[in-house]
Amino acid sequence: MAKFLLSLHVLASVLFIGPVAVAVSMFPRRAKAALADGPDQASDAGVLRVLHRITQVYALLGVAVPVLGIGLAQVMNVLGQSWLIASMIITAVAALSLLLFVLPGQQAAVDALGLAPEDEQHTKAVSGLRMLPMTAGVFNLLWAVVVVLMVVRPGSSTGV
Repeated sequence: MAKFLLSLHVLASVLFIGPVAVAVSMFPRRAKAALADGPDQASDAGVLRVLHRITQVYALLGVAVPVLGIGLAQVMNVLGQSWLIASMIITAVAALSLLLFVLPGQQAAVDALGLAPEDEQHTKAVSGLRMLPMTAGVFNLLWAVVVVLMVVRPGSSTGV
């Protein structure tokens, strides 16, 4: 059962968190282009909407990763180990950064598409883009730390 759950956990991580990480990373650059006047503005606006949708849908599907991980930890009897507790806390922080900073920043940019540059909502969205690359980087860094903890498992008593 542990190998089956481990396989599902890793597959869910790759298939659900991976697309979020990529979409979150690509979004700020495309948002700047879509909110600026330029020849590719319409194309960039379409890409922006798709990236935001990918982030929303795959973030929701990504809930399966910690759920499967907790089930796997119970089967492996490692639920109380420090490396796992640390990774669960970091996962929660990553989820909160996505929910509180990344998704609202993306939504503001998408909502500002098609508005005049003088519009207050457009101006707010453009100024909000300054923080978006940083929050995307923090989100991705947190997931990278979780992956390292899952592989290295410092202090693990399972011997694997």
